[in-house]
Amino acid sequence: MTDLPTPSAPRLAVLGTGVMGETVLAGALASGWRPDDVVATVRRPERADELAARHGVRTTRDNVEAVRGAGVVVVAVKPKDVAALLSEVHDAVGEGTVVVSVVVGLPTAFYEERLPAGTAVVRVMPNTPSVVGAGVSAVSGGSAADDDDVALVERLLAATGLVVRVAEKDQDAVGALSGSGPAYVFYVIDALAEAGVLLGLTRATALELATATVHGAATMLRETGEHPAIARERVSSPGGTTVAALRRLDAGGVRAAFLDALEAARDRSAELVAALADASAPRAGTEGAGS
Repeated sequence: MTDLPTPSAPRLAVLGTGVMGETVLAGALASGWRPDDVVATVRRPERADELAARHGVRTTRDNVEAVRGAGVVVVAVKPKDVAALLSEVHDAVGEGTVVVSVVVGLPTAFYEERLPAGTAVVRVMPNTPSVVGAGVSAVSGGSAADDDDVALVERLLAATGLVVRVAEKDQDAVGALSGSGPAYVFYVIDALAEAGVLLGLTRATALELATATVHGAATMLRETGEHPAIARERVSSPGGTTVAALRRLDAGGVRAAFLDALEAARDRSAELVAALADASAPRAGTEGAGS
């Protein structure tokens, strides 16, 4: 890895170092950020020791200290804690700072209402395989974020897997598909393994086969670029075993169930965010967050 000059890699503050916060931190280091240019906030001393030992970055329990002077601020706390955090760091956010949200569901407008006017906000919907560099992250810029701001965040996330740019209106759909998607895949792998056990395989062998089969099929699609329907037809000999199995899946409504599942995930996300926004909205008579 070649260190990037400081102007190309502004100082990075990661507020919240749970799974996703640490994933972004590690991805930034893999993309060229120097450990000396990264600071992370923690709640527990033992967590600070872990991050320092694993990544060599500075840690603090003071969010304001972390944000002051940072060119990129990653918000990676729980949704219910975001409003209070933004109020806390409001006055420390400098001109030109890019604020990156990896918090599920919250729109850029939620941040823009609580940060200094003109702050560039970029929303990211990552998923858990980002932890092993095989994730998917969808990025969307807010009203004050330009192409350079979004490109900076794309580079920040490059080492975590696939990064795609989408319109913010599509973020709920992205969350339902790739954000929650790993859980659907885990569900399918578990179901395949259970079926293998029913057919007489040992549990360990069935799980190994199911996991490798899903990984192999996904890799094949990714590398060939072939449409999944065409790839499926290649495996489905007329009157054969695969056709018989697929017929049962169709009869069981599996495809329709996936459609319903994604719609439910999308709608639930909108419900949760609406409730959170209402509970933490700035009240009439105030001058804005951090005042």
